[in-house]
Amino acid sequence: MTIKRQGRSEAEATRLGPCPICGRDMVEGPSVDRHHWVPRREGGTGWDYLHRICHKKLHSLFDERTLANIINTAEAARSHPDMESFIKWVRKQPIELIGRHEKPKGRR
Repeated sequence: MTIKRQGRSEAEATRLGPCPICGRDMVEGPSVDRHHWVPRREGGTGWDYLHRICHKKLHSLFDERTLANIINTAEAARSHPDMESFIKWVRKQPIELIGRHEKPKGRR
């Protein structure tokens, strides 16, 4: 569903800017999630929109404590070696791609 904001065209209303992880454009809808840089369980309140596939990748690689203490900014996430290879791949994918990531063994 497209939300039309007053005074903007439909295309402008759906744009959320570039993803802080992969840099590709984001549009409102199922391909976008909110990500708390410091998980709420760890006291975080700040968040950004990310592509859902980028958000899932973060949570498939890192537990909440690591996200809170180490990977708590877009810059830290982009500079991690596992994320670098993912970003190189995902930049070639359509912006609407949702994807799937398996949870690491030993995590619920």
